[in-house]
Amino acid sequence: MSAERLVIERLGARGEGVAWLGGRRVFVPYALVGETVTADVDGDHARLIDIVDASPLRIAPICPRFGDCGGCAVQTLRADAYAAWKRGLVETALANAGLKLGVAPLVDAHGGGRRRVAFHARFDSGAAHVGFMAARSHRIVEIDACPLLAPELGGALNAARAIAVILAARGKPLDIAVTATLGGLDIDLRGAGPLDDSETGALIAAADAHDLARLTNHARLVALRRAPHIDIGPATLTLPPGAFLQATQSGEEEIAARVLKATEKAQSIADLFCGVGAFALRLARRAQVKAYDLDAAAVAAMRAAAQAAQGLRTLDGAERDLFARPLNASELNDFDAIVFDPPRAGAAAQAAEIARSAVPAVVAVSCHAQSFARDAAILLKGGYVIREITPLDQFRYAAHVEIVAVFEKESRRKSAKRRLLG
Repeated sequence: MSAERLVIERLGARGEGVAWLGGRRVFVPYALVGETVTADVDGDHARLIDIVDASPLRIAPICPRFGDCGGCAVQTLRADAYAAWKRGLVETALANAGLKLGVAPLVDAHGGGRRRVAFHARFDSGAAHVGFMAARSHRIVEIDACPLLAPELGGALNAARAIAVILAARGKPLDIAVTATLGGLDIDLRGAGPLDDSETGALIAAADAHDLARLTNHARLVALRRAPHIDIGPATLTLPPGAFLQATQSGEEEIAARVLKATEKAQSIADLFCGVGAFALRLARRAQVKAYDLDAAAVAAMRAAAQAAQGLRTLDGAERDLFARPLNASELNDFDAIVFDPPRAGAAAQAAEIARSAVPAVVAVSCHAQSFARDAAILLKGGYVIREITPLDQFRYAAHVEIVAVFEKESRRKSAKRRLLG
């Protein structure tokens, strides 16, 4: 490791400053474009020592832990430049995939803050340390609070600490996932393994003391005091343990609004990688929806919510592994529109089948710019055109961006144009 003077040329995909040293790229966390810095360089990464010449775009961070805690990548960049950087993540991913496409301005979808959080607990000589990981490290940065969390998660950290203390004797790394629900905090533990009677009793007492709605261990029930409900459009849904949700309520609503608008003329819709039905339950107000996901518990929860809701049209949910067995083009042609929201890895196999189909409208939702760009290229090659690409920021200060893109089959556009021209 050596101390070097570096000039930052750009921000990378992880929010790190990128400089050149001896013909190789060096990544410097927390440095900004145009800054001259000194840093301890170790291979292609460096630790920031000092800012010799600061960027005029540099502002004060909102959190005293910024620079140590790895939860945030970019807090010190002025708002307009920050929005341009996040939008640029999508533009760069598209360009790297050989696509020259317009990207709309970034939409702020942080709202009231994140409604779910994962704390990490590590143990040293029986003492519990709870917080977030340091950047590029497994070291725990203990925190008193996080300014990015929704107020409903106000008691999450104290509850997580109490749980970690109970399980400290195990010495196993522990992840504590907390979700804010209408019934209170819903916590799922990962890493503890099977619990003994003493630990179970202590955790039940902790759930009472911290007024938790539910506590599960690897999705197995430990304590249930109130149902962990959330509202999705017209439905009220009981969350399966550890279920996926969009990070913020505002983010879910912003994405759903764009999905609904893009499919407003469709009477029959396929919702692929549907999860608990964030889109399907809303779409079913005015269309017949078939929703598919590998997560059987999520699909069951969605179906139960739909059955209890008023005013929905048909919503049929099915468990299906869309990676191993994507809906083929023939199956897809039964629908007027398709919505797909895959995990970070994207959905190359499913996108290939969509590209072969004749479905007139497709909405792609993604949390990973690179896999989105790859899937978009597949659809474009199959005859789709893009109507719009909108980046949304519900992971404020992190190097993640949500994307909603609307596609239309080119053959349908040409047919409509011919009709208009007579």
